[in-house]
Amino acid sequence: MLLLFLPLLKDFLRNQSLVLLMQLHLGAVLGLFEDQRYKSESKKPAVRSIDIIGLGTGPDLEKKLKYAGDVSSGIIFGGELVNSPANVLTPGVLAEEASKVASTYSDVFTAKILDADQCKELKMGSYLGVAAASANPPRFIHLTYKPPSGSVKVKLALVGKGLTFDSGGYNIKTGPGCSIELMKFDMGGSAAVLGAAKALGQIKPLGVEVHFIVAACENMISGTGMRPGDVVTASNGKTIEVNNTDAEGRLTLADALVYACNQGVEKIIDLATLTGACVVALGPSIAGVFSPNDELVKEVLEASEVSGEKLWRLPIEESYWESMKSGVADMVNTGGRPGGSITAALFLKQFVDEKVQWLHIDMAGPVWNDKKRSATGFGVFTLVEWVLKNSF
Repeated sequence: MLLLFLPLLKDFLRNQSLVLLMQLHLGAVLGLFEDQRYKSESKKPAVRSIDIIGLGTGPDLEKKLKYAGDVSSGIIFGGELVNSPANVLTPGVLAEEASKVASTYSDVFTAKILDADQCKELKMGSYLGVAAASANPPRFIHLTYKPPSGSVKVKLALVGKGLTFDSGGYNIKTGPGCSIELMKFDMGGSAAVLGAAKALGQIKPLGVEVHFIVAACENMISGTGMRPGDVVTASNGKTIEVNNTDAEGRLTLADALVYACNQGVEKIIDLATLTGACVVALGPSIAGVFSPNDELVKEVLEASEVSGEKLWRLPIEESYWESMKSGVADMVNTGGRPGGSITAALFLKQFVDEKVQWLHIDMAGPVWNDKKRSATGFGVFTLVEWVLKNSF
């Protein structure tokens, strides 16, 4: 009997060693990486090579090493985007970075960048309302991945919140704990999406088409800006009374989600540094997951087990929608303080086609490492794993 199990045990141990090797590679590269682009002097020597001894050789090992390297490059890219200050990484520059990814991997990627006039033609009033105050014009980013060969079996969309700076608007962020000085990281969702795009451009999975979508803009204050009490109309025709200009990310995501559904996708994941309420609930290391679809939740949680990125499912309590009702429009953009991350997810749900499987990740906590004062690159690895699980 033992002899029958020996081949299975051997395969299991080999697979475990390959997983360990991949984790060692990722840990070494990411652990030693330090973003020094904005320092006058580099104080930390760069690592040029890493030798891992005792785990064998062969094509499977080389494949895992390449995969770890591809994922690492995506995580580092995403982290660098978040670390970039808002005076450097404007919506236009974020669009340029996305276009560079598409041009680098032009065998599998195409890029479409829409300006404000093009977004107006698509009736993206919710997104453009947020962008209205800034001197830096908005850019709507759409990258499309198509496999290098074979047919497409499934179409996916990854949607990332892309606020390159969030002042709060007229409901300006003030007082202790508002973290206005860190609001460059309010585009952490878009960084995860674009980091995943870079990794997937190198991996080139078959059988899957992926749309990477970011409604990039700034939330600022000026005479042309959105005011509390304004009513904006999203591209699916639904009207929103803006009762808080600092609940702006969901307004941009509303039009991005409608756009994603119009691409004919079957599944959507959106990622956003959306609510402080989620940080209060889960702390700085865990992202909240919201979805009405159990199977999609299972897929994403399995992907996160491989990546090691911590996710926790929270409920979408439909009765809480009562607090989101408006007297003059279809809805307000924020409810009361209780259950703030849940009502935010309920808001986003209004802009997703019922035929499309949808999952929302609130990553306001793990986007940033306070101890290191640096971005984490959170979300990239889980997204890559999820796409690969959907490939054929």
